[in-house]
Amino acid sequence: MTRFVLKRLAGAVLVLLALSVLVYALFYLAPGDPARLACGERCNPQQIAQVREQLGLNESVFGQYLHFLQGVFTGRDYSTGTDLVHCDAPCLGLSYQNDQQVTALLLERLPATASLTLGAMVVWLVVGVGTGLLSALRRGGPTERLLTLLTLAGTGTPVFILGLLLLMVVCAHLQWLPFPSYVPLGEDPEQWAWNMLLPWLTLGFFESAKYARLTRSSTLETLADDHIRTFRAYGVKERSVVTRHALRGAVPPVIAVSAVDLGSMFGGAVLTESLFGIPGLGKTLIDGVRTVDLPVVVGVVLLTGVFVVLANVLADLLYAAADRRVVLT
Repeated sequence: MTRFVLKRLAGAVLVLLALSVLVYALFYLAPGDPARLACGERCNPQQIAQVREQLGLNESVFGQYLHFLQGVFTGRDYSTGTDLVHCDAPCLGLSYQNDQQVTALLLERLPATASLTLGAMVVWLVVGVGTGLLSALRRGGPTERLLTLLTLAGTGTPVFILGLLLLMVVCAHLQWLPFPSYVPLGEDPEQWAWNMLLPWLTLGFFESAKYARLTRSSTLETLADDHIRTFRAYGVKERSVVTRHALRGAVPPVIAVSAVDLGSMFGGAVLTESLFGIPGLGKTLIDGVRTVDLPVVVGVVLLTGVFVVLANVLADLLYAAADRRVVLT
């Protein structure tokens, strides 16, 4: 187990380094001058050159990347024109737009994304697994056909369309809820929950279609195994066969996929956060791309990569715990 974890951590470091190199390469191929964007439209060439020097953009691409790695592992100092600002490790740089430390910015935006993804995960597991299990047990009947139709509709509906429909129906037409406005959990937990309800349902319903199909196929495959037929031949009740044996065989792939999706949602729920005005990592990434703010873009991508890698390791461990036939190599 120790060897497995160390191997995965070493692979994680290589993946994150490759991600940082890729983002840097794409950034320098993208149009736009970060120094001009940070300085403003009214700046003259001399002021733009001064801002470029302060941001370290006058160095080579390789030199900027090495300084970035130095900040991640040991921290570094930044010039603001009149003073030096120290950024402690892990330092992801300073934003080109407001000189704010990217690490502090991401930590500030992380709770909003975490609350969105964790709440949506509860929705997609409850709705997806429940729908898939019911569809498998009612195979061939009208219930199964109806659930399959709803699953296909959910898979083909873009998340922003689903979000707009919920806003128009629930908030505008029925007026069951006011239009969402993000409130931090620490300020008012009740208002936080009510304002996060529609984003949870939007992202959760969108993802639940995939889990319904996965649960249905896994359950049907498990129900066709020889040991399930043996249990039925010995007179074991159908409810016990499904809940204690068939469902247990269908759970491991759901756990594995759910853990990976949870990691990728950190920074990946861009449309949902933009639609409902949630100040999370996804919205921060969009703002960074629009203003060509390299440190912010790299920071969000690397943080998302960290969550994805950790989620993959967690998925392997949970898969092994749910199915002891799995052997980690």
